[in-house]
Amino acid sequence: MKLRAYAKINLGLDVLGKRADGYHEVKMIMQMIQMYDLLDIEKTKQPGIHLTTNLSYIPVNENNLVYKAAQLLMERFDVRDGVTINLHKFIPVAAGMAGGSSDAAAALVGINQLFNLGLNVQELMELGVKIGADVPYCVMRGTALAEGIGEKLTVLPTMPPCYILIGKPGISVSTKYVYTHLDLLPDRKHPDIDGMITALENGDLYGITDRMENILETVTIPAHPVIEEIKDHMKAHGAINAMMSGSGPTVFGIFDNQKKAEKACEALRKSSLAKQVFLTEPFYNGGTSDDK
Repeated sequence: MKLRAYAKINLGLDVLGKRADGYHEVKMIMQMIQMYDLLDIEKTKQPGIHLTTNLSYIPVNENNLVYKAAQLLMERFDVRDGVTINLHKFIPVAAGMAGGSSDAAAALVGINQLFNLGLNVQELMELGVKIGADVPYCVMRGTALAEGIGEKLTVLPTMPPCYILIGKPGISVSTKYVYTHLDLLPDRKHPDIDGMITALENGDLYGITDRMENILETVTIPAHPVIEEIKDHMKAHGAINAMMSGSGPTVFGIFDNQKKAEKACEALRKSSLAKQVFLTEPFYNGGTSDDK
């Protein structure tokens, strides 16, 4: 079985406060994009989980979310056969694009199908939250409002057609550091998430881009100014708007014109600002997945 694990960007990201358990309450709009990792999953007679990857620094044990996802289902349903999983990473690692969570979601879907466990999407999403807050969304895919710690999901209308330029600088950002240093004083300006939802309902690309805002930029950009430089570079080359995804450091720019987007992509590759550069489009549920 071959499965695609798609990356996500946050069109808008707000943090409402910190809970007693240490987690943060968020309100954000998630959008899946046409960038994906590949999982090859095969049933074996030999018990256990055998995971391999194309990147030497990625763990292949219970420290990998794919392994955790397979283990969760196989232990819960007392699966006696084994499984081999080959994970081919393409989504930048530790980039604010939910690559690991999406890999785990694909593993849940794959193990469920491979062993005929009979779980529906909602049941897989409920199990997914045990692995990570983004996993339920990655099972669901598409465009969604995420609330709570990210596990309360509301399906939103699909994003209008556009071109999305991705630029990841050669740095890593600690999500824990970003949330720990986030200033949540009462006078803090918050992103207009509700206004963005209305723009999505109206199919208004410019209404969406006008409201693109990520409150975590207030921490990550002062620590890593290159993020602002990439945003400015994208806008100078025709992006309607550009923003950091998640806790960073990846930046994405939205374009309404393919040629403009291609030229901006070429310009960003020639610059020394981003180590990884991709041009892609939104992912739409139901029409673009080649999973089988």
